[in-house]
Amino acid sequence: MNAGNGTGERVILAIEKRRAAIVDLIRSARERLLISLFRCTDFPVLDAIAEARQRNVEVKLLLTPRARGWEKRLKELGAFLESMGVLVHPYSDPVVKYHAKYLVADDGPALVGSLNMTAKCFGATCDFILVTHDAEVVSGLQQLFQADWLAPHSNFPAGISERLIIGPDRARAQFTELLEGARRSIHVIDHKMSDVAVQALLKSKKAAGVEVEVLPVNRLGGLLPHGKLVIVDGKKAAFGSMSLSALSLDFRREVAVVVEDPRCVRKLKDFYRFVAGGGEILNPAYAGTFVREREEE
Repeated sequence: MNAGNGTGERVILAIEKRRAAIVDLIRSARERLLISLFRCTDFPVLDAIAEARQRNVEVKLLLTPRARGWEKRLKELGAFLESMGVLVHPYSDPVVKYHAKYLVADDGPALVGSLNMTAKCFGATCDFILVTHDAEVVSGLQQLFQADWLAPHSNFPAGISERLIIGPDRARAQFTELLEGARRSIHVIDHKMSDVAVQALLKSKKAAGVEVEVLPVNRLGGLLPHGKLVIVDGKKAAFGSMSLSALSLDFRREVAVVVEDPRCVRKLKDFYRFVAGGGEILNPAYAGTFVREREEE
């Protein structure tokens, strides 16, 4: 799996940086803005979208038609966005459910994340964001967005970067390849991991001498479980909207991204080690270095 060189990439973990990352990307758009959305209740994000329309940016937004307990709010959200001049399209595949979470401004940057645009995810959850200028990732997300906009009258695009793990079309094969390639360690944050084949693969890797650890929900630094993360051999990571469950791998439109940039992976490893060791991210006395943005980034 080719994950590129990660040039111009940033991993964002800090709770206080999440909203700003999304708003800044929206504000950077000059001509086009693509948004793939599952839940949104955040007014600063909605205000940024409204400002983009005032700049005559074309905003297209793919919205899940279904989310537990959200049927009325999704309709209201769609109507509110349309009142701004946003082109809103509920994902219309009759079989595949929609759960992807990403944004693309013009021809980059793009943002791929695990979080929803809600107060909960901006204030209390374990979540992960990648902001990238990788042209292949940007192009792949643009192609996927267009295909999903036209679904079900479209085919899965050919040639999308392997850095993008996309369910249900190829997520199982991609995650299997990632995990099978582990030689020393596999570290996982995924409170919904339940897939039988994945569990069997992890068991076999452990029997072969690979260190395998799946963090329990009470070891997330005081954060609420939400985002999922896989780190392989301390050199490669993957995160996004999907979990290692049959539902995510085989039945939902999901998007995760593979990260190999050493600075980004180091930051994810530092986070994992800290919470695995019992560190408390939400402790008011905590003044950590890795969750807050490093100076060089």
